[in-house]
Amino acid sequence: MTELVPLTTTPKPVKLRVEDYLALDGLGAFDAYGKTELIEGEVVYMNARHRPHARIKSRLHFLVASALRDLGSAMEALVEGSVSMPPHNVPEPDIAITAEPEGEGLIPLASLALVIEVADATLRNDLGRKQRIYARERVPEYWVVDVKKGIIHQMWAPEGEAYAERREVAFGQRITAMTIENLAIATDRL
Repeated sequence: MTELVPLTTTPKPVKLRVEDYLALDGLGAFDAYGKTELIEGEVVYMNARHRPHARIKSRLHFLVASALRDLGSAMEALVEGSVSMPPHNVPEPDIAITAEPEGEGLIPLASLALVIEVADATLRNDLGRKQRIYARERVPEYWVVDVKKGIIHQMWAPEGEAYAERREVAFGQRITAMTIENLAIATDRL
């Protein structure tokens, strides 16, 4: 039976839910776009990765993964894994540190300890819309790597749609995670 929807005089967009996005993706609806993610119910096309972005992401992943291994941590740094944030978000961060790297499907939100976005052309979005989503969903710590300026925006202590604590770490300085005990990496090779 069809549920009646109230009459509207102003057209309203329909927000896709996580399950809608996954069903459409499974049917190949987004194949022509390359990579997409679901942000606030909208399917968003992701740019091609240019060498500066790819280089820094690869090096940062190596550094973080090595540091986690050296700590004997059960957490793992995954590259470009999609995260389930029902009802309307499936972001694909550049690096996600998760306590649940194994299993089927999307990375569970509750397993995230730290999310890293590398921003070459997407800095405004990563520090704006995505930061609000990650804070609202209570991701404990969020880093945005500004490729052009050579700094890492480090944020933690999510409150509402923002992070209460933040600092900037310039490339060449050591960055220490605030929410993962003893995780620190040198950034001089980024």
